Order: sequence, then structure tokens, then C-alpha cells
Amino acid sequence: MFHVTERLLLRPAWPEDADALMRGIADEGVVRNLARAPWPYLPRHAREFVMRGQDARYPVFLITLPSAEGSKVIGCIGIDPCDSADAELGYWIARDHWGRGYASEAARGALEVARLLGYRRIEAGHFTDNPASGRVLRKAGFLPTGKIVPRHSSGRGETAPCALYRLDLDAEARMPLQAA
Repeated sequence: MFHVTERLLLRPAWPEDADALMRGIADEGVVRNLARAPWPYLPRHAREFVMRGQDARYPVFLITLPSAEGSKVIGCIGIDPCDSADAELGYWIARDHWGRGYASEAARGALEVARLLGYRRIEAGHFTDNPASGRVLRKAGFLPTGKIVPRHSSGRGETAPCALYRLDLDAEARMPLQAA
């Protein structure tokens, strides 16, 4: 599955993406904000990631910047299974691309895919020491639930407080359009 936003191409990972993926994620400042990525992140982890199978109901996309020479991998975003909602949104952006709005744009694109897949409620979270991720979620339409729960981070090797957010896609679809 592919999805195009204003500046980005969201696409599946291919085996030849392992090196580019490694360059973006092999940064402790990135991995410590993720729940499942290990630290240190090794080339074999990148190879395993690009070789894993895709579940069409839970797509995982590389976030890429398209160009005439191909596309440059700048992050990853995915719709994952979740016990308390239809799905959970997770993402990361390579440090060189922080602060440019790519995470918010990719999140909005992934939410468009979630709507097409029929999801009605999406959850997400961020470690409380990463408030930038909370800003990304709010820009994408998520609302804080007011809950902070312990969540394990493989990259940190420990549990850390995680602020939870929710987006009700049904309610969002019922809202009237507002003039810009």
C-alpha cells in the first residue's frame, strides 16, 4: 500500500531500504522514544524490519521524500493492533528531519489510510519526556485522554511514563467543515 501527501510518499519497506532505514533510526535520541525498537539498533534489525511481512489491515510505511533520484527515507509510521481501540499509531522521524512538520503530515496521511480501512478509533501515545511527539499528535487531531501509564521502551531498557491520546474518526467525520 502506498499513500501520497503534500510532500511525502508513504510506502512499504523493501529489502534495499535496510541501509537507509539504519541511517535514520540508529540514533539513541530516536530509539529511546519508541516502545519496540531495540538499542543499540544494529544492521540486522534493519534487515529484519524490511524483510518482515505486511498485514494489509495494519500497514507500516516508510516515510520518504520523493525526488528525481528516487525517494529518501526519513522515518517510519504504522497502524498497529491495539487492545483498547481499533488501532494504534506509531512513528519516528530521523533527527536530521525534526522540526519540519513531516511527522504531523505523515500522521495525517496514515489517518487517511486508517479511515479507508474502516477504523473508527485510533490511539497513540508518547513518553512524557518527549513533548514534541505530543504536539505532533495534537496537530494530527488526537486529543489527550488525561491518562499517563507506564510503558516499556526496549530502546531505554526500562519502563517510562507514557501519555495517551485518542482520535475518534467517526466524530471527526461528523464535524461540519469550517471556512479557512
